[in-house]
Order: sequence, then structure tokens, then C-alpha cells
Amino acid sequence: MADIVPEESAIPCVDFSTWSKGSVEDKKRIAHELTNACRGVGFVYIVNHGVPGDLLQEAFGWSKKLFDLPQDTKMLAPHPPGPTVHRGYSWPGLEKVSQDIIKDGDEAKEAKNRMVEDVKESYEIGSEESQLQPNVWLPQDVLPGFREFMTDFYWKCFEAAKELLRALAIGVGLEDEDFFLRFHSGENNQLRLLHYPPIEAEKLSSNSVARMPAHSDWGTITMLFQDECGGLQIEHPNEGGHFVDATPMKNAMVMNVGDLLMRWSNDFLKSTLHRVTIPPVQENLDKAQVEGQLITRARYSIPYFVSPDPRAVIKCLFVCADEKHPVKYEPVVQEEYRRMRAKGQYVEAPAPTMTVS
Repeated sequence: MADIVPEESAIPCVDFSTWSKGSVEDKKRIAHELTNACRGVGFVYIVNHGVPGDLLQEAFGWSKKLFDLPQDTKMLAPHPPGPTVHRGYSWPGLEKVSQDIIKDGDEAKEAKNRMVEDVKESYEIGSEESQLQPNVWLPQDVLPGFREFMTDFYWKCFEAAKELLRALAIGVGLEDEDFFLRFHSGENNQLRLLHYPPIEAEKLSSNSVARMPAHSDWGTITMLFQDECGGLQIEHPNEGGHFVDATPMKNAMVMNVGDLLMRWSNDFLKSTLHRVTIPPVQENLDKAQVEGQLITRARYSIPYFVSPDPRAVIKCLFVCADEKHPVKYEPVVQEEYRRMRAKGQYVEAPAPTMTVS
């Protein structure tokens, strides 16, 4: 396991309280604070982000109700086979997160990655308007009100995301603060409910199982809401392979840059590796019945992945390239990039067998 560096101050904090009603100078200041954090670290705490605390508390309540359901009940909304449609319920061990790019013929690499199981369960939700990624819902009578709340919460999160996209546009030097919004209708985002069940700490520290291995996110930005348990770590900006704790901050969102925003900005903004592992606080480890064995507490988090529309073409911004900073990436279509990164995350569906008569 890579070293853990305990500098919590490595992650900046930006206050958006004066963003919507402040002066032009206030907006410029906040935008530059945000992009400076994204340039140096790739992760930032956001306070006064626009998602009400009582709404978040309700979202976490629904998440706990969902994951407390019997396994057979949760399996009434199973994640479809393969990585193409990323919706519905994923049981522990189904998804394997990795930074590796799995290509055709890389079955051995994929199998090696899966030797260490990811012990987590999740439920993926998208826009009800998406044709490429149709939602997979539990029957209405299983968890009444769940679908209605989550579809509304999905769009409430996007309202906050739009302000972050505007700030990022100003921060990178674009005159049009709505530039990124032209590529983001909101219909290609992903709301993810995550539950990391209790597990022996020794299994995590010995890498016999994982919670979520080091990886970067694929989209534009990710907005993360997490409980007080902890366990999220990001790669130190100046020391590759060393990780710092993204300690939960009350009422704060954690925002990070995704791969496509890094490509848009020609590496001006950084898509940083991050992982979930053992909580850093001793109080979040419980003694098991077997003497001397420590068990992690359950961890709940809600990431909201903000992605361009499927046919959006991501190419280097003119303000992010010059003679000293030549263009590093070829243009890429969002859906093509997503499919490339998703390969290996879920086992492909078996090809249908043909009966010859």
C-alpha cells in the first residue's frame, strides 16, 4: 500500500456564499480561487455550494433505507451486464474500479485486477430522459417515494453544478461564463449512492480486498457529499504515490476535476487520483468479537458526476494553449471516451449462443 501523508491542508476550501449575489469582482475572485485549487491539487472543498443541508440529510436517509433492504429485494433493480449501461444496483464485488485501460485482448489484465475484490455496493441514477443510459428502478411498492426524491435531487445537484461550471469558465480565462453549459444539458450526469459495509481493517491494509482503488474520474467534475466516517484519500500533488486524507468537513462538498476537464484545459486543471480505504480516525474502527481485530464502520457517500452530453466533442480550449503549452490531446467524443474507460469495470455480458439445427 502506498504511503499516507497526513497534511489535511493540502486540499483548499472555497466559499461560494457571495457567488450568486456578489459583485463582478467577487465572482472573479471565487473563480480564480477555484481554478487555482483545481490547478494545484485537483480537489477542493466547497462551502455554501447551494445544495441545502436538510436536502442532503434526506438523501443520506434514503440511501441508508435502500442499502438496509434485503439483498434479494435490492436485486430487483440489478445493474445490467457489462459496462455499457451504468444504472441500477451493483452488489459487492460486481464493479472493479481501476485506472488501467482495458483493451480487447486484455482479459489477463482484467482478471488480475479482479483478484482483489472491491467491497462496496452502489446504486446508479441518471436522467429519466436519457436513452443511452435508461434508469433501473426498484418496484414502487418496495421503497415508496425513493424514485421521486432521487429524480428531483438529481436536478437539484445539477443546479449547483452549473454554478461551478460557470466559475471554472471564468477561472480559466473564458469571457463566456456559460461556455461549458453549452456542452452540459444535465441529461448525461450520474447520481451514485454508495455504501461501504463494515470490513476487517487488516484485510484492507493487506490489500486482500479493497474499498475503491486509486482512480481518476472520467467526466468534467465530480461533486461529492460524504458522511463523517472518512476514508477518502487523494494523491499528494507533489509526491506521486503518496496520499492525503480528504477529511469530511461539515456542510462542505468535495469537488474534483475529471479527465475531460483536464483535456479541455490542456492539463491546466488536474484530474487527480483518489481512493477509498481505511478511515483515518480511530473512533471509526470498532473492535470485533475476535479479540484484537478491528472492523471499519459503514461509510456512506453520494457522488454526483457531471459529464458533457454524449455527442459533445472535447477539444483544447484556445485560452489553454500557446507556443510554450502546445496541445496535448486530440479531440475526443464524450461517449467514446466513457466507453473506453468503462471497459473492464463490469464484466461483459456473454455473447448469446446460437443453436444450429
